[in-house]
Amino acid sequence: MGPPMPAAAAQTEGISFTLNGRRAHIAETPNHTTLLDYLRANGLTGSKEGCAEGECGACTVVLVRPEGDRSAYLPVNSCLMLLPMAAGHEIYTVEALAAGGSLDSVQQAIAERGGSQCGYCTPGFVMSLFAEHHRPGRGGACDPHAMGGNLCRCTGYRPLRDAALALDGPAGGPFAERLAQPAPALPALSTPHFSRPSSLPAALAILAEDPDARPIAGATDLAVESNLKFRRFAHLVSLECVPELRIFRDTAGELELGAGLSLGEIERASLPEPFASLAASWLPQFASPLIRNRATLGGNLATASPIGDSAPLLLALDAQLRIASATGERTCALESFFHAYRETDVRPGELIVSILIPKPMPALAAFYKAAKRRMDDISTLAAAFAFDRDDRGIVRRARLAYGGVAATPIRAREAEAALEGSRLTEAAVERAQDVLARTLHPIGDHRGSAGYRLALAQSLLAKFHWEHAR
Repeated sequence: MGPPMPAAAAQTEGISFTLNGRRAHIAETPNHTTLLDYLRANGLTGSKEGCAEGECGACTVVLVRPEGDRSAYLPVNSCLMLLPMAAGHEIYTVEALAAGGSLDSVQQAIAERGGSQCGYCTPGFVMSLFAEHHRPGRGGACDPHAMGGNLCRCTGYRPLRDAALALDGPAGGPFAERLAQPAPALPALSTPHFSRPSSLPAALAILAEDPDARPIAGATDLAVESNLKFRRFAHLVSLECVPELRIFRDTAGELELGAGLSLGEIERASLPEPFASLAASWLPQFASPLIRNRATLGGNLATASPIGDSAPLLLALDAQLRIASATGERTCALESFFHAYRETDVRPGELIVSILIPKPMPALAAFYKAAKRRMDDISTLAAAFAFDRDDRGIVRRARLAYGGVAATPIRAREAEAALEGSRLTEAAVERAQDVLARTLHPIGDHRGSAGYRLALAQSLLAKFHWEHAR
């Protein structure tokens, strides 16, 4: 994994991209127009709008993007891709699959096993499974979890699972042959209302010159604000082509993850232990595969949601942030990064460059998430616990981090102090739970009452002790 291919020359008049093998050019478009809006307005109505916030996957399309030394089809929500962000991309919709007059093998497998009734959501399932069928390095049958970002309203999931398991073996044909060629290099872009710089200094210069410019990474949060809250942005600065934000560095002293890496890229990376084991349980609970293909780690922190899924784990690991501006760079401990609800330590003109996780990482650590659905849902409460113990089993350092119990993600410092200096026994956990009862004051909302959240905060600590420390 590394930076994207070198950017082409800056594009200054409109945008263009490849759509189903043909060039599409748009002279001018508002920033709030989505790729889905454009597709449907131009007769490609297989992509549907079900939610306009990335929850249902009915709008799924695929992009051709680099994956190691090959290319791959990356399924994404077209309702969350603002149209200017499509510039330079190679995009395929469901209409392209059967353009030759016969169904693609994925479409055939779903049709033969009764995987469609009303058909509204079916194209989205087809495109997610199409990307999985062509996944580089796949061995055996397709993974049904590749369709984890697609919701079905009537058919039920067993026929769709059967279709995935029936696709056992390599994909063939022109779409498979396309992946042997490089993915397109994304161009730098400069229009009055949308910029896509190709370096960190260029991005910081734009932000310094225009205080109203809004940085944008995967748009999985900002596009929801545009679609559902009708927010409008005079100038968006895309960070997709900034290689300095795509660092992946593993040294003896720290793991550095670029703020511009998508969650999916981190999920597929060769992560060091014990972080790899933590990530294997943490990332699959983080939204859906479609969202993870676009959402970035830096973006999740920058939105400063009190129920964001990255902050609790990174707080428990004592992470720090590299933050840059046109005048220099600084480091900020994540614990002091969140100031208030949706307010952070990022100042005007600054960008998060990377996340630093110090080593050695705690050998005893875990992440938990409580939500109404096991996967692809917003947290009611998230928690991460990390402990360092000496040879006698005495806790030398304890980290208890929570999201969903305050206006910002927090560390439960008083409860940590109650655990440090003793063995991690059931009695010690009960003492910490008593401290949590005195010091946590959760909010209540439609996802869970204050009492329920407090009970979760206490019970998840007991669960951690039962599973990892007995």
